Amino acid sequence: MQMEKTVVLYPGLAVSHFVPMMRLGAALVEHGYAVSVALIDHAVNPDAAFGAVVAGAAASMPSVRFHTLPLVEDPPTVTPGAQFLVSYYNLVHSYNDRLHDFLCSFTRVHAVVVDSLSAEALGVAKTLGIPGYLMFTSSAATLAAFAQLPYYTLAKGSGTSFRELGDTPVELFGLPPIPASHLFGEALEDPDSDTYKATMAGMSMIPDTGDGILVNTFESLEACAVAALADPRCLPAGRVMPPVYCLGPFLGGIGEAKERHDDCLVWLDAQPDRSVVFLCFGSTGTANHSEEQLREIAAGLENSGHRFLWVVRAPRGDDPDLHALLPDGFLDRTGGRGLVVKQWAPQAEVLRHRATGAFVTHCGWNSVLEGVMAGVPMLCWPLHSEQKMNKVHMVGEMGVAAEMIGWQQGLVQADEVERKVRLVMESQEGREIRSRVAAHKDAAAAAWSDGGSSRAAFSRFLSDVDGRQAPARAGEDA
Repeated sequence: MQMEKTVVLYPGLAVSHFVPMMRLGAALVEHGYAVSVALIDHAVNPDAAFGAVVAGAAASMPSVRFHTLPLVEDPPTVTPGAQFLVSYYNLVHSYNDRLHDFLCSFTRVHAVVVDSLSAEALGVAKTLGIPGYLMFTSSAATLAAFAQLPYYTLAKGSGTSFRELGDTPVELFGLPPIPASHLFGEALEDPDSDTYKATMAGMSMIPDTGDGILVNTFESLEACAVAALADPRCLPAGRVMPPVYCLGPFLGGIGEAKERHDDCLVWLDAQPDRSVVFLCFGSTGTANHSEEQLREIAAGLENSGHRFLWVVRAPRGDDPDLHALLPDGFLDRTGGRGLVVKQWAPQAEVLRHRATGAFVTHCGWNSVLEGVMAGVPMLCWPLHSEQKMNKVHMVGEMGVAAEMIGWQQGLVQADEVERKVRLVMESQEGREIRSRVAAHKDAAAAAWSDGGSSRAAFSRFLSDVDGRQAPARAGEDA
């Protein structure tokens, strides 16, 4: 009897990283693979939203086996902000022995796929002779930038740090110029800091990342970046990128409770087609706005005259008191054409709804893809991580968005909110953006159809997995 082909997934402790990997798992199951998910106990980084998504995935994917690795003694604490990457890398390192033991519990593992935040774990797979792949949950352009940034200042022959460059454009092979100020936060740290050194060391390892990199994108959306990743000029002489497989878009919620969706969707059902501006800034509390900013948004929405659905979080992450946070009388005055909800909304379903006409987004990559797949024009309001870099491509090569400029000064004022909402909803420029997004929506669907680029890349990935013979091990299949 032929032994089942087992793939082990090792996702990161973030909703935005976990969900795409579970979608990959679903695709693997459809192609006859046995899928097991190894999880670091999320008690080390308590996040109610993440815990709920994991529980939902386990309940809704009965053919996938979920295994929480035994808790290590005194695990490192994951800290937000500038120290996040260093602390997360330390956490992953502390679990390498646990992952090793888990992999050894199988008779044979055909491949291991690890999250981009957990790249060091590929060393465990390599030690055991198991093919290992990295899943990069952001864009191909971000991957190309990450691969090149560690060598940028060396190539320029300058000791100047990225943070000293200010808005000076950073020119990377195959990418449009990116203002240095738009790089992710860790790259803008002091070059002598542990955070900067660990970040650059991690990115310099990308060319040595296992047997391939899976990217949650599709080729036509990022044609220039995809071409750059396949070009030897992307890296210094002697460095070669592993195979890159553009398998996206992997989208959608996992096992979410339908009753949580009713209020938003029922309200949208009563609105005209393409009439509602949807404002949502991600799945985590790191996307909170100040009270001053919330009031500016409210004034801009009211003055725009357009319908809106706005997800509001309190500045400090607690349960928002909407009457205290928003201008006096705002909820009453806009009640006939606006809906304000607390903390959360079913973003993908809202975007797909016929009434949604525009999307104000923080430019997280999953959100970008959801906007594209829904064919909804976007307004960019980046907040952290690589979102500023995504914004450059959304407004530029992709042409799917306009930008809220005020974020660069730390406050988007009401008059800009009003102007940009009117631009995307009323103007010729807005109609052109909508047309380009619609074209990308069609291309995304084609990418996973017969003969499409993502389907072909997935077939190449499976062929590569099947062509690599992982050694059989003692022990029962877990």
